[in-house]
Amino acid sequence: MGKNAVEELPYTIVPDGSVTTPAGFRAGGLHCGLKKTTRFDLGAIVCEVPATAAAVYTTNVFQAAPLQVTRDSISQEGKLQAVLVNSGNANACTGKQGEEDAYRMRSTLAQRLGIAEHYVAVASTGVIGELLKMDRVLKGVESLPAKLTDQNSGADDFCQAILTTDLVKKECCVQVRVDGKIVTIAGAAKGSGMIHPNMATMLAFMTTDAEIERESLQRLLGQTTDVTFNMITVDGDTSTNDMLVAMASGLAGNNKLHEGHPDWPAFAAAFRRVCEHLAQAIARDGEGATKLIEVNVAGAATEEGARAIAKTVIGSSLVKSAVFGADANWGRIIAAVGRSGVPVDPETVDIRIGDIVMLEQSRPIPFDEEAALEYLKGQTVVIHVDLHMGQGEATAWGCDLTYDYVRINAAYRT
Repeated sequence: MGKNAVEELPYTIVPDGSVTTPAGFRAGGLHCGLKKTTRFDLGAIVCEVPATAAAVYTTNVFQAAPLQVTRDSISQEGKLQAVLVNSGNANACTGKQGEEDAYRMRSTLAQRLGIAEHYVAVASTGVIGELLKMDRVLKGVESLPAKLTDQNSGADDFCQAILTTDLVKKECCVQVRVDGKIVTIAGAAKGSGMIHPNMATMLAFMTTDAEIERESLQRLLGQTTDVTFNMITVDGDTSTNDMLVAMASGLAGNNKLHEGHPDWPAFAAAFRRVCEHLAQAIARDGEGATKLIEVNVAGAATEEGARAIAKTVIGSSLVKSAVFGADANWGRIIAAVGRSGVPVDPETVDIRIGDIVMLEQSRPIPFDEEAALEYLKGQTVVIHVDLHMGQGEATAWGCDLTYDYVRINAAYRT
């Protein structure tokens, strides 16, 4: 059932898996000329059958044209057979022309694949406010089907094609048994800057060969997004192009999944594992980042309150700067907790950085500064906050704020 199984988990991680590992999927990518370098900038994932589809989108009021196209596609039958993605240009705030260009991308790929137009979703990422160089895009779309393969090489090309300021590709694959059949769930994502979820601040694409009811897939996608992609931040900015699309080919041979299916909890846990891995990978690869920060909040009155506090702490520029400088400044953490907008008892808060206790019942505890310094120099920093008010828990992920973040974004268009 895959490699490196963990006994207590209902799923198995497939370390060499990709979005093409689930049955029925191919992927590929190429350079069409949107980027100034020769890096790939156009990619697609294609399913051999119309796949059950679900999606979530940015809540930014200014939504890029591809989001409208994808909504339109999914709304017609609740199925997709292809996702076409370009990087290097967001096709956002581009008016009627941008909308027409996104629909042309959809129709051109549909014609090349011989499928209905509404079976194609479109996604874009890159600079806002510039029209696509459609001659280059359409030429690339014409060539793309020949690049598609069900091998990992196709998935790798797709992952490279969707990157902007990302330094590394982001993917994950797991397997789980449903009705005795092996079901595979995989995902690929991009995201490094303009990351502050109010949905999922990035582009992400999930494939599975599970047979699943569309409504159940949509609910699972939304619920899982809330506790994974919606719990990451890099810089407090929510993009105009954020989109998370899931496609289920139904080729695994299982009985149709839904919330009442006996194997639903195992499938949902596996689905969450893929999303959580991708979310953490985005946070770790934040623009200019040197460290992944994890904030665990416990003892909140509600889960919603715990989420709000965790996201406030992880999003604090002062906390992020302190972690970059390896400064064990717990005062910045408690200040972020206090301004989260969530009711907190100011007399009962505990704070730990790693295993080092710094605050108990809201009172400072002497700690070893040298030990804290060494811990904060590591690549992963975990902050624990316990409010002692209830059972609400949540985890958020982010990264440190470095000089390079400013350098990268000061010259983003140039």
